[in-house]
Amino acid sequence: MSSEEDDLAAAWGAALEEEETAGAAAPTVAPDAARVLNQAEIDSLLGFENEADGAGGAQSGIERMIRSGLVSYERLPMLEIIFDRLVRILSTSLRNFTSDNVEVSIDSIASQRFGDYLNSVPLPAMLAVFKVEEWDNYGLIVVDSAMIYSVVDVLLGGRRGTAAMRVEGRPYTTIERTLVERLIGVVLKDLGEAFAPLTQVDFRFERLEVNPRFAAISRLSNACVLTRLRVDMEDRGGSLQLLLPYATLEPVRELLLQQFMGEKFGRDSIWETHLAEQLRHTEITLDVVLDQQVLPLSTILSLRPGDCITLSAQPSQPVRLQCGGVALFQGEFGRRETRPAVRISNVLRAPESVL
Repeated sequence: MSSEEDDLAAAWGAALEEEETAGAAAPTVAPDAARVLNQAEIDSLLGFENEADGAGGAQSGIERMIRSGLVSYERLPMLEIIFDRLVRILSTSLRNFTSDNVEVSIDSIASQRFGDYLNSVPLPAMLAVFKVEEWDNYGLIVVDSAMIYSVVDVLLGGRRGTAAMRVEGRPYTTIERTLVERLIGVVLKDLGEAFAPLTQVDFRFERLEVNPRFAAISRLSNACVLTRLRVDMEDRGGSLQLLLPYATLEPVRELLLQQFMGEKFGRDSIWETHLAEQLRHTEITLDVVLDQQVLPLSTILSLRPGDCITLSAQPSQPVRLQCGGVALFQGEFGRRETRPAVRISNVLRAPESVL
């Protein structure tokens, strides 16, 4: 009986050793390793959850990785003030232009590559190319289809309360192009007035295109400032898109970086006044030049203490007063009591105004 119990114990021991060996060789599998993500987790990873909620919260996941590749351009605070001024001026001008109640508002001001914008222009539309004379560069105004038909309907006496009729799939007529050109002229004139407090500039209409490829005013990779304007005329309206390349704005870049109109970067009127007052009390040395001679270098090197240099100046000949090599005055040399003196008779340099 004892031998059978020993055999049974040996068999149990061998079985336990085989289970421990198999468990050690098998890889450890986490319980969540094979779990499949649900749709909510996928949306959260891709960053779609915030868009669906409309909360505009923090971006996450792949969306942040994608947007990190987008370029970030320099912010121009004064340009936003100019566009706000443009909205106020344009609202009044369009009321007079259409004899209707017009409200203009800014939808967005953003930076974008020029090539990306051309690929996203909603067609059909009219693209007006204008030139900035003082900056020697170009800009673009895009009038969408809704705005075109609204302007035509208003200017040609369309009835209020009815939406403008759109006929898609045909080229714009000469009447429509002419009316849109008049609208562009009003916008460009008001844009010049909006820039007037900052700098004097004229925007001149160049041509009107319907194909974005023919409105290439800059390289496709260049950065641009895109401003979307919304125009509401009671039950009608549309949008205007103003595109200004950064290369066009470069001549006035320093002015556009200001936080408010007339800001002086790096200047302080108090310190300027203090500096001007201190400069007036600064002591300088005036040299009286009696005569100038050209001598060989050997003669100069051979001079010794006690040698005399004969001056060719006459007693009545005028002398020159200078400071640091800059001639300032011309005068007459003489004596006052027991001291030599110079009487100033002429000013050689006009005095410059102190800042």
